Amino acid sequence: MGTPEFAVASLEALVKAKFNIVGVVTAPDKPAGRSMKMTESAAKKYAVRHKLKVLQPEKLKNPEFLKELKALNADLQIVVAFRMLPEVVWNMPPMGTINLHGSLLPQYRGAAPINWAVINGEKETGVTTFKLRHEIDTGDILLQESFPIDENETAGEVHDRMKEIGAQLLVRTVQGLADGSLVASPQTTVHDQQTENPNSQLLKHAPKIFTDTCKINWLKPIEKIHNLIRGLSPYPAAFTELGDKTIKVFRSEKEAMLPTTKIGRWESDGKTYLKFAARDGYIHLKDVQLEGKKRMMIEEFLRGYRF
Repeated sequence: MGTPEFAVASLEALVKAKFNIVGVVTAPDKPAGRSMKMTESAAKKYAVRHKLKVLQPEKLKNPEFLKELKALNADLQIVVAFRMLPEVVWNMPPMGTINLHGSLLPQYRGAAPINWAVINGEKETGVTTFKLRHEIDTGDILLQESFPIDENETAGEVHDRMKEIGAQLLVRTVQGLADGSLVASPQTTVHDQQTENPNSQLLKHAPKIFTDTCKINWLKPIEKIHNLIRGLSPYPAAFTELGDKTIKVFRSEKEAMLPTTKIGRWESDGKTYLKFAARDGYIHLKDVQLEGKKRMMIEEFLRGYRF
């Protein structure tokens, strides 16, 4: 069960590992682009190419869908970047349902774990496979794997590495469940520590990202602004105002020098740099997209922009 490219990496890894995929459940086709042409999900495109059975329910409690799902007679259901499942779905197969999550649970439960790990300046993240239960992202952990985050790496770059690492972790998880060598462990450690020791590490969450999250606050330190920009790149992208238009920022550089201009003001030589004053330095915009224009590197942008 999955929809975007992140899910396809896992589906492909399972196919290559010779597991018997009896069905792929994904989102219904939907109109996209200016022409509003009906578009298939990445998971459906892969499934159709490999002649896998596809189910595209509008509602997961639809009796017709539940009947089709049960008829597949699956031993195990695997969820990667999909919707929240009702119990009648996740509790259907004899081996239950497992999920691949883009964080080291119990940290960063929620819809946007990659973005928030980068926004918060984490030096490390990882992937977790776990068993589904009622409360979202709280089921017993099966396997985890961590990897470092570079200080200039974007959420998009972390995503692309994570989908491959996660796919291999998922294959090992299914193999372990199939041969009975894998034992799940409850996600209670951090919560219990907090209860017993108020000074222990607090749980960090990964809620859905809204427009307010994306607006750059120049009153903040350059480290936090730089992390926000890379944590929202390439989508939905951090933004600020340039003149009377909005400009999205996909990549930035920090300049640790006390600004000589008012916080939030920009400076530029009109050729090679455009920087904004923040609380404790400057943020150089390196990769941008002005409202109504295409995305471009700053030198190209400055060649065509009139301040």
